[in-house]
Order: sequence, then structure tokens, then C-alpha cells
Amino acid sequence: MRWKRSGLTLVALALASLAVVSLSPLGLLMMASLEDRFPRPDLPEKIAGIVVLGGAFDTRIARTRGRSEFNEAADRATEALILARRYPEAKILFSGGDAAILAQDIAETLSAKEFFLGAGLSPDRLILDDKARDTFENAVFARQLADPKPGETWLLITSAFHMARAVGCFRQADFEVLPYPVDYRTPGGAEVWRPSSASVRNVEKVHFAIREYLGLLAYRLQGRTDALFPAPAGATVTPAGSSAPASGTAG
Repeated sequence: MRWKRSGLTLVALALASLAVVSLSPLGLLMMASLEDRFPRPDLPEKIAGIVVLGGAFDTRIARTRGRSEFNEAADRATEALILARRYPEAKILFSGGDAAILAQDIAETLSAKEFFLGAGLSPDRLILDDKARDTFENAVFARQLADPKPGETWLLITSAFHMARAVGCFRQADFEVLPYPVDYRTPGGAEVWRPSSASVRNVEKVHFAIREYLGLLAYRLQGRTDALFPAPAGATVTPAGSSAPASGTAG
């Protein structure tokens, strides 16, 4: 109370920061930089398999209510199912174990198995990895289970904002994949400069972006990725806020 001027200054700075985060396009621009890093590619005529990273199911609901529920990253699973029908010979490798830290949870593969088999996928096409607890382990265990052969094409499906870190991990695991980003959280083109009218969503995007950038830094320091901000091999990355053309194989 003796430092009123300093206190008022800090409060003003905090309010100004909250206004920028909740009312400006800052979160959209931060997320778009991540999402535009790997444009969605043109698909080949044949693929050997599809690696789907966990994160599409709410394991807490599955554990407590005894039923599977999608979360906001549901595209990871639904897009994989669409591609599975387009490529009837391709394997579907879903990687997602118990990633809980403070409490014991259930593996996400339980919900994934219920979804894919319930949607009509043949059991002999589904490969489940219930051991991986983070993105690096996704890559390591997926390579062991997929055992990719020379010349095979394996797609990698994860949220667009998470693709750079995922590709960096798969490169470190010596598993060449074709990145197929899904679950976009930002609009394309000039629309990225217009924030949502829902301020909470703007704050949420800043939160997700900061978490992902910190993840990229931590993984690089630990040697889990091949670069600080992995990019498509031999490709020119389109800046956030502009339209990005489809690229060929990268990863």
C-alpha cells in the first residue's frame, strides 16, 4: 500500500496486456505462423499407412463416464477415417498412451479403437500404440510398430499448429513421413488480421501458441527435434497471413 504509484502502474500494464491479448489478432498471428509452416500436400496415388497422433479424445470423460468423447482436436481422428476409406489398403497407426501427470488416466487408444472399429475399419488395418506419452515417444514407438519399408509413403496426421514439432521428432526417429495437417484454428489470408469477437477465444489462441513455442524450444534443447522450428524439406515457407500453395512430399 505504500507503493501506490508502482501498484497502479503494474495494474495498468496488466490491463493493457490483457486488452492486447483478448482484443487484438495477436493470438491468430502467433497460431497462423505455426499452422502455415507445413501446408497440406497433394496426396499420392498410394500410401502404406497413416500415423495419427493422439489428442482427439477426452480421456478424463472416457475414464469417468465409461464412454468416448471427442475434444476440439477431433479432426485428427475423423480426417484419418476419411483417408482410410480413400486408401483401403493403408494401415492406420494411432499413437496415444496415458499422458497424465498428476493423476492416473487411461490410454487414448481405448477411445480410438472404439471409434475406428465402430466406424467400420477392419481390425487388421488398425495398429495401436498405448505407450507413447509425448510427441517424441509418438515418433519412436510409431516407427517401431510401422516398420516402414524403403519407398513406402506414410502420412502423419496431427493438428496444424503442432505439426512442426511432430515432424522434427519423426525426423529424429528416422521415420520419413508426409505431413498432413488438420484441426486448423486460424483463418487463411487477410482474415487472420481480424480477431474473433469472443475475447476468450483470442486469449486461448495466445495460450496454445506460447505453449507450442515453448515446446519447440524445450524439445530442441533436449535433442528431440532436428531444428528449432522444423520446416518442409527444400520448401519456401509462406509467411502467416498469406495464402499457401500445396507442396509435395516433406518430412
